[in-house]
Amino acid sequence: MTISTTAKAVRGALLAAALLLAAAPLAQAAPGHHLPGNWLYLTVTQGDSRADGTRGSLLLCDLPHRHARAARACADLAAVGGDIGALPARDVMCPMIYAPVTVHARGRWSGRAVEYAHTFPNRCAMRARTGEVFALDG
Repeated sequence: MTISTTAKAVRGALLAAALLLAAAPLAQAAPGHHLPGNWLYLTVTQGDSRADGTRGSLLLCDLPHRHARAARACADLAAVGGDIGALPARDVMCPMIYAPVTVHARGRWSGRAVEYAHTFPNRCAMRARTGEVFALDG
């Protein structure tokens, strides 16, 4: 029984350490810190309020990485001067299923602060309206 308890404790400690290491780059690049160039910290939350299902990613556009579709997202944003609300809507047929998704973006674009938040009725509507910007799932 002590082997099982010890194994669980070690496993828990390793998981905690891994989570801290994974979160360190995001904490350093979180909004409020100074990063060069165009960047946005993006979150997508299933539901219409903060929940356990929140995913986040840092989108760096001067050297696109860390985001599943960084190059395309940055190109889309460049076309509208970093204004997420000005992204052209895609002509897509989305199901009329209510499964809300809340997105949030905070960062800097061309030297100005960017702040965007919106709740969409489902992921299809989110993608139709924001393109690749909030495509954090690869």
